[in-house]
Order: sequence, then structure tokens, then C-alpha cells
Amino acid sequence: QVQLVESGGGLVQAGGSLRLSCAASGRTFRTYAMGWFRQAPGKEREFVAAVNWSGSSTYYADSVKGRFTISADNAKNTMYLQMNSLKPEDAAVYYCAASRYWSTANLHISGQYDYWGQGTQVTVSS
Repeated sequence: QVQLVESGGGLVQAGGSLRLSCAASGRTFRTYAMGWFRQAPGKEREFVAAVNWSGSSTYYADSVKGRFTISADNAKNTMYLQMNSLKPEDAAVYYCAASRYWSTANLHISGQYDYWGQGTQVTVSS
């Protein structure tokens, strides 16, 4: 099993920045894909970004490209999401997820991921 714990959410003004963290523990997971998803009230959960543990491959939803940066720190077993130029539409609960597989074609699909964190709230005021 893999346990994931997110942190770093909060309230920020539009145009501001936040950095989310996802601490992973449990069985060895360095071959896993790691991803961030988000879910706003009344909306489906949507893909935000994904990374492999070496950090050599990253993927982003079009809506966050150029504003968000995903990274992973093997030594700390932690994944990050740096969010800049935040917009009100970025407000959501952000979830960290881990997959036992690396499948480029499926990184954006929530069903690809085997483990999920509890989520952290991001609120963006206009």
C-alpha cells in the first residue's frame, strides 16, 4: 500500500501563488507515476498534471500549462505542484494520486491511479 498526504492548500488572491506538497509513504513506489487532480463543487474530477519520480517526464492539462509546475523529489518521497498566476477557476479540492504504471496515454485518466490522498482545498478570491 501507498499512503499519500497533501498539504499547502489555502486561500489566495487571484494572481497569487501556492505550492502544494504530496508526501508519499509505504511500499516502494519509485516506478510509479504521480499526478495531481482537482475537483470543484458540482464538477467532475479533472486532471491537472503528472510526473515520473525522476522528474524527467511531466504532463499538464492545457488549462494550467505555463502557470503550474509539477516536480518530484525522490530523496524526500514528495511531489510538488507550484501554482502561479492563480485564477478563480483554479479553486477546487486538489488530490494527489499515484499509479503503479507509467502510461503516457492514460496519465489524464483518474482510473489509471491506484492510490489517492485526502485532498487539500485551494480557494482563489477575485
